[in-house]
Amino acid sequence: MKVNTNKGISRRQFLGYSALGLAGLTILPSWAINGVKMAPSDRVVLGFVGLGQQGCSDFKSFSTCPGVQVAACCDVDSIKRERFKRRVAAWQKSVGMNERCDMYEFYEEMLERKDIDAVEIATPDHWHALVTIHSCQSGKDVYCQKPLTYTITEALAVQRAVRDNDRVFQVGSQQRSSKEFQKAIEVCLNGGIGHIEKIYAKVGDPPTPLNLPEMPVPANLNFNQWLGPLNDPKVHYHPDLCPPISLDPEKDEQLWGAWRWYLETGNGFTADWGAHMFDIAQAAIGMDGSGPVEYIPKGYNGTKYTTMKYANGIVMTEQPYREDNEKAQGIKFTGDKGWLKVARGYIECSDKSLVKMEETKVEKGQYEVSSPHMQNFIDCVRSRQNPIAPVEVACSTAILCCLSNIANELKRPVHWNPATLSFEGDKEAAAHRLYWYQYRNPYHLPYCRKQ
Repeated sequence: MKVNTNKGISRRQFLGYSALGLAGLTILPSWAINGVKMAPSDRVVLGFVGLGQQGCSDFKSFSTCPGVQVAACCDVDSIKRERFKRRVAAWQKSVGMNERCDMYEFYEEMLERKDIDAVEIATPDHWHALVTIHSCQSGKDVYCQKPLTYTITEALAVQRAVRDNDRVFQVGSQQRSSKEFQKAIEVCLNGGIGHIEKIYAKVGDPPTPLNLPEMPVPANLNFNQWLGPLNDPKVHYHPDLCPPISLDPEKDEQLWGAWRWYLETGNGFTADWGAHMFDIAQAAIGMDGSGPVEYIPKGYNGTKYTTMKYANGIVMTEQPYREDNEKAQGIKFTGDKGWLKVARGYIECSDKSLVKMEETKVEKGQYEVSSPHMQNFIDCVRSRQNPIAPVEVACSTAILCCLSNIANELKRPVHWNPATLSFEGDKEAAAHRLYWYQYRNPYHLPYCRKQ
């Protein structure tokens, strides 16, 4: 990467690439989708970075939002680029738009486009920070998948970049836009179950060491670019990290990218589902933008479950939220006047006058397609207002997940001050890779401030 950026640099300095020619899409004076006629001034043009299962699901959601156009896509896998382009072209044809979606291997080239308003990011977590920051510096708004980043320092850097560049940012914590979770947050914040004392949030296990055998890199994949800033020599190619697909005949990924399950490349279920369930827990107790002050790992002095303590006395544990399904991800809030349980497609409260019990089957992949969450982002791109899951929410939830994993790996309690964003003298914790790690040359993290 040829960037050493700061606010206010030119695109030429920022990218270090040759100009590519900015002959964007041929734009009609106006067009309609789902019967809604949109003026050119209302159109939001998107570019996509990361075209795996999640990127394709996000495109499906964005394609239902009136006034959205897709101009470009980027991935390190040439076959996934072609698959995405075909899907976009089929959608464009179906709604009467010109069929064009330019493909890029390097996202920096795509960011040079002046006709792109916003960027959708569905890369592995270790790329989230750089793509988001560089998108903000290029004047693009950003929809970035959860968790926000791989490390704490990256999360704080992204937050500064979004605000310093006055960008609209939404994190892909789509449960924020789902009715059962919105109802749970409302009941808790309004005191429906009284003062909340305990939270059970079932998310799953922390990451484990990478144990996949090294295999030859396929010709269609730029694995060096996939690695990007990762600076761990133990990380090598295996198809589980970058699930392969085929086009003729078309066959999609058979699993989600396994990079999320290994500590060298991800944060395990702690972040993958914690970015959902811990996120809702934070919202329901009014802790958006803040977080626990103490993290106690499972097994420490007999502790049965990973435990997080807030300064106001609330205790959150990573444990089953319902007795009849101990593996299911979900949340139970216990207050001095009752309890409330919530998960995808499920909500139940001890006081049935507050919440009518509902439970519906959630189909596989259903929550990966969340059009209301995308529509909220598109609306905010137009209005310049904060969306339902802004960068401060994304940052505090990502920090919580990282701190839980740091305590687990250190095998002892870790204390954190959400006000000063510091470990307050714990040098071992501050030296942990999930707080900060040295990027691989020549990558550099803008807006970085270490303790």
